[in-house]
Amino acid sequence: MTRLKKLIFSAAASAVVTPFIDGKVDYASFERLIEMQIAGGISALVVLGTTGEAATVTYEERDELLRFAVEKVASRVPVIAGCGSNCTENACSMVKKASAVGVDGVLSVTPYYNKGSKQGLCEHFEAIADASDVPVIIYNVPSRTGVDLPLEVIEKLAEKENIVGIKEASGSVAKSAAICSLLGGEMPVYSGSDEINLPILSVGGVGCISVLSNLIPQEVSELCKLVFTGKLKEASLAFSRSFSLTRALFCDVNPIPVKCALSMLGICGDEVRLPLTALDTEKRKMLRREMAQSGFFKGFSAE
Repeated sequence: MTRLKKLIFSAAASAVVTPFIDGKVDYASFERLIEMQIAGGISALVVLGTTGEAATVTYEERDELLRFAVEKVASRVPVIAGCGSNCTENACSMVKKASAVGVDGVLSVTPYYNKGSKQGLCEHFEAIADASDVPVIIYNVPSRTGVDLPLEVIEKLAEKENIVGIKEASGSVAKSAAICSLLGGEMPVYSGSDEINLPILSVGGVGCISVLSNLIPQEVSELCKLVFTGKLKEASLAFSRSFSLTRALFCDVNPIPVKCALSMLGICGDEVRLPLTALDTEKRKMLRREMAQSGFFKGFSAE
């Protein structure tokens, strides 16, 4: 019998950027971004994921960012903390600290660089689940980690009660469809690639964890709702309308373009931490043009 997992959220979560100014976290801009997301109807916030530049945030900054997010969100939507590492002990430590701060869930990426065997991957995520007082979403993104989480490992991890979903960012709709078909509600699938949000939702995905929604939370949320209510023609039109903008947001390494776009909208600056660098002039022009042509941003000009 299929064991339906209780979801942390359905529909759209924003993988929010971490704003910086002069090398420090810009909390005023972070609060502005949080409020923009909630006002736009987003279903959850992912803090310190890939888009949040977690790899270059210090442990002290992590703790403060999570405390700040939990306080400012004030239970209006779930706050999900990115807690990934290629060291299982470090990942478990992050999970325990995030749980203590009061987040509603954690997102943990597959171990990168040293990767791990199938057994090692199982034990890694089982240890994280055991360390966590909140639900866990596992995160498969082979383009960054060098390992694609095998289906048999996902099936094994579905047996853990508090592993309640997978962010699937392999870029394969077939992989997502296979998980949905094999595991049903035991391992809910969230799209982790904005370019294929609609196809993944259409094959049984329960939502998305989005970069695009940093800019247009209402529209990304509406896409999910259209699919869930069977309005596939309207969903297709909505998806098509944002597709060129989505492609533009991945013209360089995430989150470089989305931070540039947010800076053009006056939400936060475009500062990133090395080894990332600001978007070059030609890509900046292209991104601005796509933003203007999208029609999503009232009064926004390509000039």
